[in-house]
Amino acid sequence: MMADCETERTLKRDALGRVELLKRGDEFRIRRVACGSRVPLSRAVARVLAARERKALETLDGRVAAPKLELELAWSRAPSLGGTVPRPDGVLVREFVEGVALCGAEALPRNFFDLLAAEVRRMHALGVCHNDLHKEQNVLVRPDGRPSLVDFQLASVHRPGSFTWRARVAEDLRHVEKHRRRYMRVGRGPEGAEIDVLAVAKPRRGPLAFAWRRVGKPLYNFVTRKLLRTRDGAEERRPSSGPWPRWTEPIA
Repeated sequence: MMADCETERTLKRDALGRVELLKRGDEFRIRRVACGSRVPLSRAVARVLAARERKALETLDGRVAAPKLELELAWSRAPSLGGTVPRPDGVLVREFVEGVALCGAEALPRNFFDLLAAEVRRMHALGVCHNDLHKEQNVLVRPDGRPSLVDFQLASVHRPGSFTWRARVAEDLRHVEKHRRRYMRVGRGPEGAEIDVLAVAKPRRGPLAFAWRRVGKPLYNFVTRKLLRTRDGAEERRPSSGPWPRWTEPIA
């Protein structure tokens, strides 16, 4: 007889809801419960973000290194640790991706950032832009050393070739190159492939990114940190003092 789905533990809880690790036998899933809190409008904001993630993952449909949506209702109906069953209209269940965040990886293949850029471009070709790749925790390093993208709450879906698509594509790729420069600069990168950051031009922000930094980001931080009192935007980042990952053979 098939085992029941159960909540293994709560991974995160804030004003927008909670993220849970679910288990059934040796299978695992991640469930986002967009229930909000007592903070005004928190449920509405949580559901907007969950809807964005759902649309992005539906569009990708497992065609890039990103989680697939789980459609089996048993996972959505599993009780939370407190015994309550979440309302189905506020739940998103996705595949569990084994891996460690980029900021915590102890080893990387020499061509890791080439692989990451290729996955991001594959995502873009399907019309999806991540819009949150500046956070190292949104890039996972899987056990085989390959990258995977997670946390699509801020993702957007566009017609490839449109103005907005081009602007956001450029921003996603700029953040990939920022990570590359930071991890592969002289003294950190693999021997023979280190980047001299003084000799190589830094990726420039586009007009959309400039406007976001001057207007959008302060407003976003005010809403998330002051009104909703979440830690969203608190970036997990490898300290400049390291330790930095060791480099392994490239992956074919």
